[in-house]
Amino acid sequence: MNKLLVLLLAFPTTFARDSLSNQFIARQGQVTFFSYASFENIEAENNHVLSLIDLDNQKIAISMLMRAFVFKKDLMHEHFNESYIESDMYPKTTFEGSLEKFNIEENGEQTRLINGIITIHGISKEIEVKTTISKSKEAIQLKGEFNLTVNDFNIKIPPILSNNIAKVVLVKFNLNYLPYESN
Repeated sequence: MNKLLVLLLAFPTTFARDSLSNQFIARQGQVTFFSYASFENIEAENNHVLSLIDLDNQKIAISMLMRAFVFKKDLMHEHFNESYIESDMYPKTTFEGSLEKFNIEENGEQTRLINGIITIHGISKEIEVKTTISKSKEAIQLKGEFNLTVNDFNIKIPPILSNNIAKVVLVKFNLNYLPYESN
């Protein structure tokens, strides 16, 4: 009887632990963007990107604070946050989506699509991103790049500066995940 009681008490704990075994977290992912401009190119990097991946459901969520982007010049940082992204009103960007046809049993590199909704500047848009996914027993890495059109997110560029700021921005990401442990 005591052995049965111990087994029943241990089973839910084991089951709960197993349900987390395919959940991973990236606490310091990297997102960069590049905008070609005739006057001066605009580049920024954000190394404080949080992301969760659930391989059982093939779901992914990403969140990042817009003020965490680092620019070469302070004035670019100021204009980005105050004039264009309006970080006080829209402090973060999010993405929620799913991995398409990702084989969780296969270690190594796979190229797959991620489909989902990205929200920038209060505007949500469906996107599809070709992603390289590297999986080992201990970790997962997602890398890729995609283009975003500034007008799609209602980001206003003054006419006087329209020739100096690209209408399409190249976004690159590198997310390194470790197993998620709930404590």
